[in-house]
Amino acid sequence: MTDNESFLKVARQVITDEARALDALADSLDDRFAEAVQLILQATGRIIISGIGKSGHIGHKIAATLASTGTPAYFVHPAEASHGDLGMVSKGDVVLAISNSGEAPELANLLAFTRRFGIPLIGLSSKPESSLMKQADVHLLIPSLGEACGYGMVPSISTTLTLAMGDALAIALMKYRDFKPEDFRAFHPGGKLGAQLSAVRDLMHSGDAVPLVSADTPMSDALIEISQKGFGVVGVTDADGKLAGIITDGDLRRHMEGLLNNTAAQVMTRNPTTIAPDSLAEEAVAIMNARKITSLFVVDPEQPGLAQGLLHIHDCLRVGLG
Repeated sequence: MTDNESFLKVARQVITDEARALDALADSLDDRFAEAVQLILQATGRIIISGIGKSGHIGHKIAATLASTGTPAYFVHPAEASHGDLGMVSKGDVVLAISNSGEAPELANLLAFTRRFGIPLIGLSSKPESSLMKQADVHLLIPSLGEACGYGMVPSISTTLTLAMGDALAIALMKYRDFKPEDFRAFHPGGKLGAQLSAVRDLMHSGDAVPLVSADTPMSDALIEISQKGFGVVGVTDADGKLAGIITDGDLRRHMEGLLNNTAAQVMTRNPTTIAPDSLAEEAVAIMNARKITSLFVVDPEQPGLAQGLLHIHDCLRVGLG
């Protein structure tokens, strides 16, 4: 067997072992998981996550996932807790303490603090008879299946299961709270994810920047509007000021002969595709790509027909969509 084959064999075995462990975790879940969710839902404060070593690293991620999905949470390092950070924990909070062995000595002061002041404690461990689980109010037990290294020394299967348990908690809480994309967007304004979650109203042009003419506008004036606004299109409104049509470069080509003798209503394409201001910009990009167009007028369903803005494909490309 070559070195490359050996590397691949080990990698596949690790992933297979962890996948099997995840199946075992899913099968092992019971009412204690539901109790943990209920305890967190009842909290009037925050969820405090703590753990040492690899459990601490996983704890950081769990705290971040909870916080970004509508459950206020933060990580407290157990060693720092013993040197003043216990002041970050107060009544109304719930503590989630993570230790695969359940015997991490660094957690002792934090656990004692929760018992002294009646702060609910959720223990996450693979050892049901451990010191952590004996003190915990609610037990989240992960299967004790060794580690992928085969020697029980390298946290791998145990950390994968811990991470999955944290994700399961976060998503269960998120679903219960009916946490929607627009809520998620508020916590993720930056980066690629922020761009994907941007609302149309965040990117659209509005006010005087929107190219609009009335139905009886001569095409000579409509062309000036197209040129001045710079989007390559113009919306056409009816007598009530509602969007009746759109003039694109395709419409101009189709009416090239005698173009300037026409009005906007005679050249426009009726019933243009529109999008609501609260729709995701990613949805707008999908519509533009599917219809092979570069602009969408923005119309609020609560004010049918009134053009509130215009979204151009370039606006989406600038924030990383497209």
